[in-house]
Amino acid sequence: MDPVIIVGAGPVGLTLALALARQEVPAVVLDEGPGKDEPRLARTVVLREDTAALLERLTGVPLAEAGVRWAGWRSMRRKQVMRAITFEDGAGPAPLHIAQHVVTGALRAALDGEPLVKVAVDSRLDTVEQEPSGVTAHTRGPKGTWWRGSYLVGCDGPRSTVRKLTDIRFPGRTAVERHAVAALRTELPWPDEALLHRTPPWRTSGPFAGEITARPLPEGVWRLDWLLPPGKDLVTPELLLTRVRETLTGWNGGSTPSYELLDTGVHTVHHRLARRWRAGRIFLAGDAAHLLGTLGTQGLDEGLRDADNLAWKLARVWHHGPQEALLDSYQTERRAAVAARLRAADQVLPLLRGGGGLRSYVPGTARGHDALLTDGHLGRGPLGDPGTYADSPLAPRHLEAEVPVDTPVGAPVTDVRVTAEDGSFVQLRDRLGRGALLVLLVAPGTGVWERKHWATAGIMPRLAAAVAALPHPAELLVAEEYPGAAPHTVLLVRPDGHLVTALNGVRPADLYAAAEATLGGPAKKAEASAGSGAV
Repeated sequence: MDPVIIVGAGPVGLTLALALARQEVPAVVLDEGPGKDEPRLARTVVLREDTAALLERLTGVPLAEAGVRWAGWRSMRRKQVMRAITFEDGAGPAPLHIAQHVVTGALRAALDGEPLVKVAVDSRLDTVEQEPSGVTAHTRGPKGTWWRGSYLVGCDGPRSTVRKLTDIRFPGRTAVERHAVAALRTELPWPDEALLHRTPPWRTSGPFAGEITARPLPEGVWRLDWLLPPGKDLVTPELLLTRVRETLTGWNGGSTPSYELLDTGVHTVHHRLARRWRAGRIFLAGDAAHLLGTLGTQGLDEGLRDADNLAWKLARVWHHGPQEALLDSYQTERRAAVAARLRAADQVLPLLRGGGGLRSYVPGTARGHDALLTDGHLGRGPLGDPGTYADSPLAPRHLEAEVPVDTPVGAPVTDVRVTAEDGSFVQLRDRLGRGALLVLLVAPGTGVWERKHWATAGIMPRLAAAVAALPHPAELLVAEEYPGAAPHTVLLVRPDGHLVTALNGVRPADLYAAAEATLGGPAKKAEASAGSGAV
């Protein structure tokens, strides 16, 4: 079968290629650039726990060593600290702040040794055609040629050629927010802590609104973002330098510390959502499918979740034949998750950015607004939480033995320590992304015994037989405990780490029904590719 064609060699496209390769699916990445990325310290990303774990699992690189996990978070309004969070004190996992070129570099390095992936540089897409049996793409450039693929995924950014060639609308709003950005090496009073400072008390110069964000990077480097007011006021280098000095002086009690300016830029945030994410054998992912990023949210997080969601579904159909319900679920699940975050941001923006009017009637305005912004920056609440797929068409229905646990159905599972089939102790997230379903038995006490002593005892033989009979390869894991789960609870987990169901004990019929639903229902021997045709 032909490889999957991936258009675009940014973090999302490279992640998708690696995720497919880990599931033994070949891919061709069409990179319109030279195959390397310009180092830009003013272009950074903040990764949440799940997306950072995804990248580390695929690349084998401890990205935390190349970035900074925030020690804490501090929100200020004028001179008052509104909220201070220390992550080591049980405030949840710390976000990882890292330069984007470091992320893409780690992905490219991992792909260099991957025989199932070919990266074609200087290859710009200009034509796409599809038919029931596959997709054909043409690239122009020094090595312009025709490429044949089983499926094609457009990961080619906001101006996506794939989206335009498939005539998919991309409605939304332009320039929802603008920020002036500077990366500089200096010392701030809050080492390794991220800071959000609203309406600082010192006088400001130029077209700057009253909000500054400071995020630490390795080696004493900080990224500073200043919110700009609506409009198209020009931010000159002189104005930005003045703003840097005013900010550093204000944070250091009136004296300006030494600093080295490393990079600058202006970051414009748009809110857009593609009408469709699938057209037959063609899919969209990342910035080609959605744009978001106001109020501290991070668009790359959602792009990486797109890749994780789509990879196992493409791998399933690549190995076992078309399953249209499974492929359709990618758009249903991911588009709904991103749309919910965009709606939340659009509802909150008038409260946080408007002047007077509605804001003046909101009780607890300052602290309430600070909590909303903190949610966005830290990946919590409606502005920042990873999406859940509770209403997914893949969700099983009417399971008699289903029981609740602390993880809602359709949400990402908690990363607990588990015992693998070979007897080794690993983290649950380490077993994701291999294409297999995961079946997790909660069995207190098993951790103190060697696997050979309990693998053939109690309910294990019956559960192992039920797992072997599932309609898709599955790995049986055992955990001492799982949040909210009683002993002998059995959890079924998708390859991308979302909970399918939790069952009260070994229930082979319910387990099989849940696995079958997760795969899109019973497989059909002869199923034509939906929406096929020339583009």
